[in-house]
Amino acid sequence: MGLDYYNVLKVNRSATEEDLKKSYRRLAMKWHPDKNPGENKAEAEAKFKMISEAYEVLSDPQKRAIYDQYGEEGLKASADAGGSSSSMNGPSSHRFNPRNAEDVFAEFFGSSKPFEGMGRAKSMRFQTEGAGTFGGFGGGSESKFRSYNDPVSASSSQPRKPPPVETKLPCTLQELYSGSTRKMKISRNVMKPNGQVATESEILTIDIKPGWKKGTKITFPEKGNEQLNQLPADLVFVIDEKPMIRTTVNLKTLDGRDLVIKLTDVVTPGYELAIAKEGMPIIKENGRRGNLRIKFDVDFPKRLSSEQRQNIRKVLGG
Repeated sequence: MGLDYYNVLKVNRSATEEDLKKSYRRLAMKWHPDKNPGENKAEAEAKFKMISEAYEVLSDPQKRAIYDQYGEEGLKASADAGGSSSSMNGPSSHRFNPRNAEDVFAEFFGSSKPFEGMGRAKSMRFQTEGAGTFGGFGGGSESKFRSYNDPVSASSSQPRKPPPVETKLPCTLQELYSGSTRKMKISRNVMKPNGQVATESEILTIDIKPGWKKGTKITFPEKGNEQLNQLPADLVFVIDEKPMIRTTVNLKTLDGRDLVIKLTDVVTPGYELAIAKEGMPIIKENGRRGNLRIKFDVDFPKRLSSEQRQNIRKVLGG
């Protein structure tokens, strides 16, 4: 039946041009022979050739149309026959001979040897904090530069995936009780086919489920920054609980004024809150007042109804 080019590139049959480029970029970087020295080199060369051939066909609308109708055999039939007419009712006028895989790679990335210096003595590598080791390219301002006199092993030349990037997602108790939908706009670096880095923005949708607890993690695979010779990290949002800020305390001062005090902290038994310049007059400083200190005595209910118990369990995630 011939090669399944869609399966080779790990895309479906409705893949767009951008899908094909993204998949080729990832797979070509992974299986380039220069990145797979030693025992894996023969396998890498074969896979690299298939990946390049699949991309060459599927990225060309004419070749892709013929392949979709007649398969690999139909695409190559006229070329195999030396240009003679084909007995098929197919693409007798179209000749296809796969290009050199290195040429396809060089055209895509702008260089056929982006890994120059890897796997050799005195190779220079950069190590980014928490992001694994990758060779041939510079890291950020916090990168550590190291020089090695030993050859790089085959396993270390594989693309590394950095640890997940975690960020807190503050939620109110109401959101954790009833559920909600949040839209988060992110900006990240992406690699273009020409090897240039560009900034891309995207809106991520997070459906917060009723009963989620503080510490619940929502993972978006490979939504971190892209870097050459390195897989993008996963982006992880970690549910955090906002303190309740709707409670207020109403007080009447000794001079007859009404104060409305908003509570932003969690109130525990014995909690004290200081209100600046609302206390007793300071004798030695005419016109100035000290702080008003409010101490809370929390009165817990002795009994709860079954409905109240159930509601508390839902809020606390029990």
